[in-house]
Amino acid sequence: MNGVPEDLIVYEIALVVPKRNINEENKCYDCVEVLVNEFRNVGLIVERVLGLSDEFIKLAAPLETLGRVAAKMQMKKTTHIGIDLQFEWEEIKAFVRQPDGSLFSWCERFQCYRHLIYKIVNKKNSDVTLKFDGKEIQWEAGKSLLQRLELEGIVKQVFPLHDEIKRKKLLRSWALNWWDFTAQPIDEIYAYFGTKIAVYFAFLGMYTRWMIFPATFGLILQLIDFGSLKLLVFPAFFISIVLWAVLFFQFWKRKNSALSARWHLNFSVSTSEGYKLSGREWNSLQPPLELVKNSGIDKTKEKEALQRYEWFGYLKRFRNDVIIILSIICLQLPFELAYAHLYEVLKSDMVKFGLTVVYLLVIQYFTKIGGKISIRLIKHENNENTEYQADSLVYKVFGLYFMQSYIGVFYHALLHRNFMTLRQVLIQRLILYEVLENLVENSLPYLKYSYKKYRAVRNKKKREKGLIGKIQFATRVEKEYLKPTYSASISEELEDGLFDDFLELALQFGMIMMFA
Repeated sequence: MNGVPEDLIVYEIALVVPKRNINEENKCYDCVEVLVNEFRNVGLIVERVLGLSDEFIKLAAPLETLGRVAAKMQMKKTTHIGIDLQFEWEEIKAFVRQPDGSLFSWCERFQCYRHLIYKIVNKKNSDVTLKFDGKEIQWEAGKSLLQRLELEGIVKQVFPLHDEIKRKKLLRSWALNWWDFTAQPIDEIYAYFGTKIAVYFAFLGMYTRWMIFPATFGLILQLIDFGSLKLLVFPAFFISIVLWAVLFFQFWKRKNSALSARWHLNFSVSTSEGYKLSGREWNSLQPPLELVKNSGIDKTKEKEALQRYEWFGYLKRFRNDVIIILSIICLQLPFELAYAHLYEVLKSDMVKFGLTVVYLLVIQYFTKIGGKISIRLIKHENNENTEYQADSLVYKVFGLYFMQSYIGVFYHALLHRNFMTLRQVLIQRLILYEVLENLVENSLPYLKYSYKKYRAVRNKKKREKGLIGKIQFATRVEKEYLKPTYSASISEELEDGLFDDFLELALQFGMIMMFA
């Protein structure tokens, strides 16, 4: 189809629609049939797969289709002479390819797919009546068909699909490569998952390798009694930790710059780009429309209006920062100090353990609530671009997490100066908490996935009574649909799941630096 061999087709996007109880006699007005035909009309390759309870529409796109859409979107790409220019399909050889040889990164392809499927609109001058399972749907003139079907609940989800060949290759060379656990195919990770995930794992790999030195040194100090030499060995350890941190930062900067150059990354902030938030396109740099309607009539008033708008944005950010700071001081600080004090005065280890469990459960919800409040405050700020928006989120949420992670440790170190209790608290934060967190992060998604599979099989047996034998999932796309989405627990509306992971790395590094 479209000149693409069947064995080379890679389906990258899937849509989920429920199975129908009533088949429409006139296929021309069946909304799913209309949607599939529209996908084919814009150059997409479509495959329909029946699952246990839903139908899946898999989409693939030939390179030419993606290239022409990228040119239509005025997408900018790096050329071989190092300049970012607007992409032109006819000048395809002038643009730099990805490390794996593909023309577009996954992020760029996803933007093209999104443009293709959401820009299918009713080009007629009147509304079109579509049907689904006996229900009539009005497709208004000039409106997106896919958005309309999502609003009606007919399209349940749009999600990306794995490339099975690349996924299995990454499993062998990366996830299941136990013999050399710090070696990572960073270029392949970048090509498959994108910049943020690749940079995260590049940092994590380097951080893990560099941790071997302080861990070995610390283990020697723990196991060997140096006697009177402690007065020399301990200060040497403290100085070495500081030097280790300085060297680590410098070598990471070099590695980060090398990766940026290799992947042709440009981190310059564009003040003209809007950002996507909750399905709407925003351009925060632009003042309200009423401020520029009378442009050219009175330049002095226009300048004053723009200055008021700018200063009003500064005041909003200042107000929000004050709200967060006061919340931390008045709510979280007393809670953290109360926990630290109770941990110090309690004698029973079992009671201390129970107190710690309750504390960890409560603090999880406390920080999530604080993150949600931060998101609401950021929505009402006049941030100039995505970089300022991200900075605002970091400042607010990091304050919450800093207080949660460090205040108890500072309390034991500076006020009580009880180093045995301090050692126990650090063991909890750096070992027990990390182990429990990893167990939860790995087991909870699997349990959710297993429950969804069980529910799908149970519903299938209820609909088709008399089924005998084990029901299995025949298609990979249905298994991917049932797997839970990886998303941020704090800033799901603004950021992906890596926000939490980067925050966790920063806090752990700070704790090692200050208390090792």
